[in-house]
Amino acid sequence: MEKHDTRDSLASFLEDAEISSCITHIERVGAAQAEYAEFPSGVDRRLRDALSARGVERLYTHQREAWDMAAAGKDFVVVTPTASGKTLCYNLPVAQALLDDPDARALYLFPTKALSQDQQAELNALVNAGSLPIRAATYDGDTPQSIRAAARESARIVISNPDMLHSGVLPNHTKWIKFFAGLRYVVVDEMHSYRGVFGSHVANVFRRLVRIAAHYGAHPRFILCSATIGNPDELATALIGRDVVAITNNGAPRAEKIVAFYNPPLVDEVQGIRKSSANESMRIAGRLLSHGTRTILFARSRLRVEILAAYLNDSFKNIYNDNNRIRVEPYRSGLLPSERRDIERGLRDGSVHGVVSTNALELGIDIGGLDAAVIAGWPGSLASFWQQAGRAGRRSGASMAVYVASSSPIDQYLIDHPQRFFGSMAENARIDPENPYIYADHVKCAAFELPFRQGESFGADLEAALGFLEENGTVRLTGGRWYWSDSGYPAEKLSLRSATSDNIVILDTTRGRNEVIGEMDRPSAKELVFDDAVYIHRGRQFIVTKLDIENHQCLVEERELNYYTDAIVKNDIKVLSEDERMGTDGLVIVTGDLLVRSSAEKFKKLRFHTNENIGYGEIFLPSEEMQTRSVMLVFPEHGASGKSLAVLGMLERAAVLSSFCSIIRSLAPVQLLCDRSDLGASWRVMDDHWQSPAVYVWDRYPGGTGLSEALAANTGTILEAALGRISTCDCENGCPSCIGVADDSFSGVSNRKAGTARLLHDALAELSTGKEADQP
Repeated sequence: MEKHDTRDSLASFLEDAEISSCITHIERVGAAQAEYAEFPSGVDRRLRDALSARGVERLYTHQREAWDMAAAGKDFVVVTPTASGKTLCYNLPVAQALLDDPDARALYLFPTKALSQDQQAELNALVNAGSLPIRAATYDGDTPQSIRAAARESARIVISNPDMLHSGVLPNHTKWIKFFAGLRYVVVDEMHSYRGVFGSHVANVFRRLVRIAAHYGAHPRFILCSATIGNPDELATALIGRDVVAITNNGAPRAEKIVAFYNPPLVDEVQGIRKSSANESMRIAGRLLSHGTRTILFARSRLRVEILAAYLNDSFKNIYNDNNRIRVEPYRSGLLPSERRDIERGLRDGSVHGVVSTNALELGIDIGGLDAAVIAGWPGSLASFWQQAGRAGRRSGASMAVYVASSSPIDQYLIDHPQRFFGSMAENARIDPENPYIYADHVKCAAFELPFRQGESFGADLEAALGFLEENGTVRLTGGRWYWSDSGYPAEKLSLRSATSDNIVILDTTRGRNEVIGEMDRPSAKELVFDDAVYIHRGRQFIVTKLDIENHQCLVEERELNYYTDAIVKNDIKVLSEDERMGTDGLVIVTGDLLVRSSAEKFKKLRFHTNENIGYGEIFLPSEEMQTRSVMLVFPEHGASGKSLAVLGMLERAAVLSSFCSIIRSLAPVQLLCDRSDLGASWRVMDDHWQSPAVYVWDRYPGGTGLSEALAANTGTILEAALGRISTCDCENGCPSCIGVADDSFSGVSNRKAGTARLLHDALAELSTGKEADQP
């Protein structure tokens, strides 16, 4: 792959007539000079020499501020952009502490195994540069048993992830006595990724960590690092349960970056249908790669990553010149560790020229210097967008990020409002460590690790949780202490990243291979790898021959197919409680508990490239059931919004409520730091519980994680954004860019778009002028 001057390649790309006609906005983020500070006088000479050998002669101002905070014994969080030198913010004070005290230890936590391996290489380079007496060791699920004992006994810095800390370290703390007794620092990188369900779990893991360390006489300080979010100090405080100081001034230099907004052309102006954002992203990435621009393409799902990587490689296929000497690889969760590391190594050494990735490469893994990032659709938050854009270009040399909008309402809204990327406050991250399901599970884990003393502090309501567990025979109270009395150890059964710890292993049985090629959590498996589903792994297509839920395995065989599959999921709901009423008498907004029963009953077969529906299939699997938190929007017949629905026929009313529900769910992530898939939604023309039309939006995790409460507080803002999106959309009666294309059952409803706009208008009028709703 011939390398061209990056500036020339980017300029040529932007001047291309086929590209420029669809670019709606270009923002040029100028370069910035570095702001330096001198090394503190207390830095060990050996450490100074090691840094000097690696080209570090001065500190950036935020690195010096981090040193000063650490020296003052404070917990702090560093919030600066990608490639700003956050690593030295913790490596410097930690290395100094370990040089000062030979018994001192540190724990580094990263959200992924790939990041752990990357940090191991970074630390090794620093240690080797100065022959420092500091041994770092990675301790995760991929670490061989023969190395684990040495890591426990002799490693000064242990690099791991919250999952391993939760299930492998804390339950076995008696093997780690030397480590815990000397624990001085806990480093938490990529803090912004610890939100929602995962963050709520991790906050409880940190409670358990601090408790174990205190048992051995240690009181470690926390150093956290994060991409830009709206509330870094609040999130950090919620995670570790202590006050945290935020360092937000960035002293690192910044190279010039071009951010281009690309809206695919319309293919049907009447229906408002645009060319596929996935196909357009692939075309853009292919054009950049063919001109020598090393490119990363971010896609929204594992399936999409595999499809796009396969398409790109096919586009370069040529047996005479080694596929134009361009190699593109897919990168996603579910790949084997050896496969992930091979791709990362190829990106660093240049043998891999392009990569199609989920957000797995959004985090700070060292993948060398890429020149362009193509972002296919809204990644869920401003923090994620800038993390993905930051994967192209480091501290020198021009780079570009191309945001390719899909037809979805949220993408079209953002294409119309590019200022949100540059002038808006970043979203707030939310966690709920007191979620009753999450909290109770970690109380079990903590009781297994150490008996609880009566009166001990651990979260919001320890006594109530222990009393509940005692009733079930999980713990017993003896001599003023609560002891674990159940069988097994609870951490083994508790996943930090999903609603269930039941993972499904995917086995390739083609011609008797019986080879593990991936894994997936149980709820996802029911919607993605059901019998006769198409599973794609690194560009290869497999047909699912058997999903065996009971034995936690999915059997697949390699096939050549011209379609992929998509499950159709049905939800049944039941209101369990009404906790708080907001809104008005004419538009009642209620937060409360909801029972949701989900089942995948059918699937569609969609042709590659065209997405044409070529058939259906049946799915025969048991439903998933959960209790969660929900926002309920109720439209009583005496309110303006209820009246606007009442004048419609039954089919029209159903079509309008369906459209209203769809656009609210689509645009809610603009205000909440979440993904559309984190929210479930449904509607009822005449709800059994409310005896009125109603729309439900719920948190797709048992017990909720605070999204429903945040959604209730932002309902007015979301309704305004939805009405604005419909008003500015040129389609006649609904399209993917506003309320979506009508289902078959609503295809004959001619006033679906106008009816949805009227409902939104009346709902907003109710919120601004109506009488406040009565409390339950």
